[in-house]
Amino acid sequence: MFEDLSQNLQEAFRKLRGHGKLTDEDITKALKDVRMALLSADVNYKIVRDFEKAVKELALGTEILSHLTPAQSVIKIVDEELAQLMGGKAAKLNISSHPPTVILMVGLQGSGKTTSAAKLALLMKRQGKRPALVAADIYRPAAIKQLQVVGEQAEVPVFTEDIKDAVQIAKDSLTFANKHARDVLIIDTAGRLQIDEKLMQELKDIKAAVNPHEILLVVDSMIGQEAVNVAETFHGALGVNGIILTKLDGDARGGAALSIKAATGCPIKFVGMGEKIEALEIFHPDRMASRILGMGDVLSLIEKAQSTIDAKTAEKMVKKIKSDEFTLQDFLEQLQQVKKLGSLNDLLGMVPGLGGLRKKLSGVDLDLDGKEVKHMEAIILSMTPKERADTSIIDAKRRKRIALGSGTKVADVNKLLKQFDEMRKMMRKLRAGQVQAQQQQAAKKSKTKKGKLKKGKNNTKVKMPTLPSLGGLLGSLGSKFPFGK
Repeated sequence: MFEDLSQNLQEAFRKLRGHGKLTDEDITKALKDVRMALLSADVNYKIVRDFEKAVKELALGTEILSHLTPAQSVIKIVDEELAQLMGGKAAKLNISSHPPTVILMVGLQGSGKTTSAAKLALLMKRQGKRPALVAADIYRPAAIKQLQVVGEQAEVPVFTEDIKDAVQIAKDSLTFANKHARDVLIIDTAGRLQIDEKLMQELKDIKAAVNPHEILLVVDSMIGQEAVNVAETFHGALGVNGIILTKLDGDARGGAALSIKAATGCPIKFVGMGEKIEALEIFHPDRMASRILGMGDVLSLIEKAQSTIDAKTAEKMVKKIKSDEFTLQDFLEQLQQVKKLGSLNDLLGMVPGLGGLRKKLSGVDLDLDGKEVKHMEAIILSMTPKERADTSIIDAKRRKRIALGSGTKVADVNKLLKQFDEMRKMMRKLRAGQVQAQQQQAAKKSKTKKGKLKKGKNNTKVKMPTLPSLGGLLGSLGSKFPFGK
């Protein structure tokens, strides 16, 4: 996501590092590189010009903070201005105090509107709401069936009627919501390959009939500046409250995300970060700006982990690791939980300082739901419960059977078992190191209380053992994750 833009901006700021004092010429050169980076990202020229002007005025007129270098001060200003360009802070949905809250989904055909409706329904459900989906696209073949399929994945009811009147379907859905105590109604409307009067008139009629609390425009982020034109047209006709940008995880440039708020005034409220039904996130402009500048996004990473990883299961695993009872079955369960976090490539981008590691690992399969991880699961699932609990009983004959059952090679089974054994050894070393450190600290406290420990060169702090670097861990797995060639 935004990889090209991020690399270009970081390269522009790299040239500023090492300067004890920044001159007007240094800032002008750096901002020229920033301008070129934004233009190559397909950001509107007028928006880029205004952005450059604002940053330059602030950079020349702001005092350098004592704890920041001149280069860091400029980066801080760019970070804040980028966040403002994208909206400043996260925009919330308009939730009605008198249910149901009606959300009208609009957009062009192929933008991901139907899938986004189901993703939004799941997100609302996880927030304690009782959403329902409404199939009001009566034109596209199989549109209703598609909504029913994704609605089933989200475990959300879908209201349908066998009539060819989208306005009437929208009206009748209100009765359905009241009857079944649904407090959020998400209406999936028809799209077109291009904007036309018939489409707009139907959307206006639906708006007049149900009086929606929120009109969300779904836009494909990959179309760049054209997304701004689409947003302006829909906003002018309907009064759009917010934008859902889809396919943002595959957008290397980011022109739509950086332009759409400044050009239309409509805030980006949600972003689609993948094809999975869970892959819809609340858009935080400040966090996105930090990710673009390579400073990570720890808050989003924590929120993502909290929403996908079960706390009780994690606590149970920690106890097993401490008592040296961690088995392949436990490893499989953890792998299935971590898979929900998405691509490791995206996770690296959220960790401060590790954004550049993604480029170095370009030859490594970082997809946590990719073919290699599925092979890993298949191997473990081909084992008996006894084999998963005790890998020492897996002899050559069993390894051959496991390989045949999982559709892999014996070498792949051997590699997985070897890596699991190495992982358990590392866990034991870490546990032993922590116990030793705790004992040393306890001894230190005991001596201090007795007055035997004097201040001086021998009064040293006990250092806790540290985990190996992420790069080292991944590098030890070979050129492919988890299997080497």
